[in-house]
Amino acid sequence: MPLRDRSHKGLSGAAGRPPLRPWDPVDAVVGIGPKTAAGLAAAGVRTVVDLLLHLPQRYEDRSEVMAVADAFDGCGPVLLRGRVSVTSARRVRRRLHIADGTVVDGSGSLPVRWFNQPWVVDRLSGDGVTAFVYGSPGRARDGRLQLVNPEVQVVDDNEARDEVVPVYSRLGPLGGRRLRTVIKRAAVALGGIEDPLPPEVRLKLGLPTLGAALAELHRPSLPRGRDRRCRHVAVLNDRTGLEHRRLAFDELLAVAVEAADFRLRRLRQTAAPIRVGAAFAKACSDLLPFELTRAQRRVVDEVIADLGGTRPMARLLQGDVGSGKTVVAALAILASLEAGRQAALMAPTEILAEQLSRTVGCLLDRSGHEVRLLTGSVPAAEAEAIRTGLADGKIGLVIGTHALFQDKVAYADLGLVVVDEQHRFGVAQRQRLLDKGDAPHLLVMTATPIPRSLALTVYGDLDLSVIDELPPGRSPIRTEVRDASARPKIWRFLRSEIDAGGQVFVVYPLIEISDTIQATALEAHLADLQEALGGIEIGVVHGRLDRDQRERVAERFRGGELKAIMATTVIEVGLDVPAASVMVIESADRFGLSQLHQLRGRVGRGTRPSWCILITGDQPSADAEARLRVLARTTDGFEIAEADLRHRGPGELTGHRQWGVVGFRFADFHRHRDLVARAREVAADAIRSGRLTSLREALQLIHPMGEEFSIG
Repeated sequence: MPLRDRSHKGLSGAAGRPPLRPWDPVDAVVGIGPKTAAGLAAAGVRTVVDLLLHLPQRYEDRSEVMAVADAFDGCGPVLLRGRVSVTSARRVRRRLHIADGTVVDGSGSLPVRWFNQPWVVDRLSGDGVTAFVYGSPGRARDGRLQLVNPEVQVVDDNEARDEVVPVYSRLGPLGGRRLRTVIKRAAVALGGIEDPLPPEVRLKLGLPTLGAALAELHRPSLPRGRDRRCRHVAVLNDRTGLEHRRLAFDELLAVAVEAADFRLRRLRQTAAPIRVGAAFAKACSDLLPFELTRAQRRVVDEVIADLGGTRPMARLLQGDVGSGKTVVAALAILASLEAGRQAALMAPTEILAEQLSRTVGCLLDRSGHEVRLLTGSVPAAEAEAIRTGLADGKIGLVIGTHALFQDKVAYADLGLVVVDEQHRFGVAQRQRLLDKGDAPHLLVMTATPIPRSLALTVYGDLDLSVIDELPPGRSPIRTEVRDASARPKIWRFLRSEIDAGGQVFVVYPLIEISDTIQATALEAHLADLQEALGGIEIGVVHGRLDRDQRERVAERFRGGELKAIMATTVIEVGLDVPAASVMVIESADRFGLSQLHQLRGRVGRGTRPSWCILITGDQPSADAEARLRVLARTTDGFEIAEADLRHRGPGELTGHRQWGVVGFRFADFHRHRDLVARAREVAADAIRSGRLTSLREALQLIHPMGEEFSIG
């Protein structure tokens, strides 16, 4: 029986209200009205349990009260108890309100200033009130010690004071104390939450119940003794305690169970075999202008064997940047087309889809099969003609973006689906494309190396193939780390490399200067680089340009007309230029290692010696410098992925929280590596015992693997 249908007993509600239950709508919580509920729904919070799964981002130890006279600049956050009052308030300009006051105890007084908190005037006017004040002392412009924007909690003898205070990130319209208050009110529903984890599994792992874990995380208990208390708060802030492990395990298990469910469903399907004979091998030999590597031949054999079976292929192809995955995909596509079946290749961006269309088109040029491109930028009339051709079977191969699985797209006989850069898609998104055919075969590819233990969990529904060698003749890439002072010398080097026949990339994290992000911006350096390159024309590529503008620049660069490109990370994949020999990445410390590795892979594709130059921002952290040294030391994508996992967590494997729009909220694949294996074991046991469906449904209520949840 689904959890939300079960009764909840013993919960007390506010006067005149029914008891609060975990699956009640969020506006059942006192203090949340329709407007606030709408704002929370926009943030993905619709039920009481959704609200309770919003965990604190940190915890503050407010157990010891300090005397006002003992506070000093630099002592960190302090808790004071005294008489707090507002002495003056004024509006400086339309959006700036300033209130000044004091906090006084028996040892002295301390000035307080609040910005844009007009409520303090009403609450603390006149003689003020006795309250706890929490904040960090600092120096004002006149040198006086003061508190700025401290949190104030009026003393209430009937209310126990929290000694460890959870601090939450903003959630829709709620933040600060108000969010803390409504979550505390919602926590009364935890007594009615039923645990999705079987008791024997939970006890074997030594984990608390879900309700107990959430209760402790939202309102931690505090052990006696200063040292024990400090250790307890440190464990909470490090997220290494049993309660955080419980939430992490549930999330990992939800992913493992979802993958297992996908795999079982595919195993129950029957596919039309795509068989090839000796003629296919000769066709491949005739089409390819080069010899396949041993690794490519091994993977092609695995794919062809899958295609010839009566179960739909479900295979993940991992290969480092430049290892030749597209060639393998093209041969699988050729097998499908030669068998009279349709094939669809989906990429996450238009630039990559366009590049794949050219590459696959060249590889299949002499086979007689035409490639059609379908993206959001394709003109309406052309897109309609492509959809008509797919529906009546006249078009055999289409390459595109999300446009391939839109409702108005139909296929006559879809035999093979290829998904490139799989980590950019959710499982349900690729399933929507698979549903366009009758149990089509599936090949997904990623150039983001994923440690095997991780791949077995997040891609548990797929068989794994790895291309573990690069094609011969590739130029090695030398990687150097430099600070901004070296920029003039680097630009002179770019000019010399262009004069010698090379082409160069300069990549930036931002298009224009930002007030909130400290990073180098493309537009700030465009004129300077043009001058440094002696008037050589520089192409500019970024996400604000439309498809035609990007394609014109990219085509001129491919053809050698442009020698230099300034770009954002839109060129991370999809721009293959053998003459490109230098990649400069500005503010490199702001990127994840695997994304830097992807960008570096844009050079070294020909025979010219190649360089990747990583320019750090101002005062990079020691951790950032350590990460960049890894990239300078090795070009092994799997070693780089492991290092990224250690330093930044799975959300940064491609540099910018690329584990999905929803992403992992609790799990950390480095910290919880032991739980990754346990999650696979529990999912396998659930299959053997016939409990997979019930376990999946129970976990879905807590950790929904929604359409945008991308695992990889």
